[in-house]
Amino acid sequence: MLRYRGVKQALDAVSRLDAFPKVKEEFVQATRVGGTLSLISRLVILFLIYHEVSYYMDSRLVFTFVPDTDLQSKLKVHIDLTVAMPCKSIGADILDSTNQNVFSFGILQEEDTWFELCPSQRVHFDYMQHHNSYLRNEYHSIAEILYKSDHAVVYSMPERVIIPAKPHDACRIHGVLTLNKVAGNFHITVGKTIHFSRGHIHLNSIFANTQTNFSHRINRFSFGDHTAGIIHPLEGDEKIFDNGQVMMQYFIEIVPTDVQKFYSHSKTYQYTVRENLQLIDIDKGMQGVAGLYFKYDMSALRVLVRQDRDSIAQFIVRLSSIIAGIVVISGLLSKCMHLVGDACCKRRHEPTVMHETTSKGSVIIS
Repeated sequence: MLRYRGVKQALDAVSRLDAFPKVKEEFVQATRVGGTLSLISRLVILFLIYHEVSYYMDSRLVFTFVPDTDLQSKLKVHIDLTVAMPCKSIGADILDSTNQNVFSFGILQEEDTWFELCPSQRVHFDYMQHHNSYLRNEYHSIAEILYKSDHAVVYSMPERVIIPAKPHDACRIHGVLTLNKVAGNFHITVGKTIHFSRGHIHLNSIFANTQTNFSHRINRFSFGDHTAGIIHPLEGDEKIFDNGQVMMQYFIEIVPTDVQKFYSHSKTYQYTVRENLQLIDIDKGMQGVAGLYFKYDMSALRVLVRQDRDSIAQFIVRLSSIIAGIVVISGLLSKCMHLVGDACCKRRHEPTVMHETTSKGSVIIS
């Protein structure tokens, strides 16, 4: 019994410390103002909760630059381009700073075709050119949308519908190569190539009288696996040359890129490119070998793209602060409106003094 009494006294002492005293139901008076503010506050709370949940579900991207220490991995390159010369007149090969045999990188297919596109192919290529140009120009504005879309842009040229009656005048070079992560040079020149264990030579002297035209169209030129958010600047590029003796150089810097999403992780590459067109004129001292040169090098930095959002604890804290803030503000507004209303009603019901002058000059106070 004494133990029970001690526990009861302790509970009573704790009850007296209640900072949130309860008011009995019969002492609470419901008013129209309070009901209106309660309804408005609940609607505002629902609206803010909806937007807070939407903000929490919509992640953000965090970009980080770190040194690239993975030097032993291989670099995959996808190539699909068309040169305005027959395949028998040109050769394509690649050489990097390790001087490895080109056949260890893979094989590029050469396919005779026509340089002029049929109407359906021209519509497709023009759309691809416009689409890729727009993405490059607006990339900084839409980068997050592209990364979150989970849609990798891959262009595939449709089959030719109209077959020209003239002989083939172009060569389509396409395939996938697996390269070392070192500087290299992929080039297309007149003549064929003989490979040795430590290099290669070009047999272009026997093609000296061949009419050259290095106009070209790039349908695909990318590194690594296809990943959403990665734009390949050379895809959709088309160059038409009137002079056959040109040396078109593309200087490519490849940047390793890791994309970490909530449910996937991919390693790929993006690149920047600079162009240099040089006309070959021996009489003016401008020497060189006509052709297309894609000179690539690896960046020393790696880009980490990480999809991130606030923790569940931060989300709950923000949600609670929003609800509590609206409740407190609505309560203050209700009290202020009641005070103003009571003050106005009090002034309205105060006794008024009326002065009436009688014929005898006396004053009657009512």
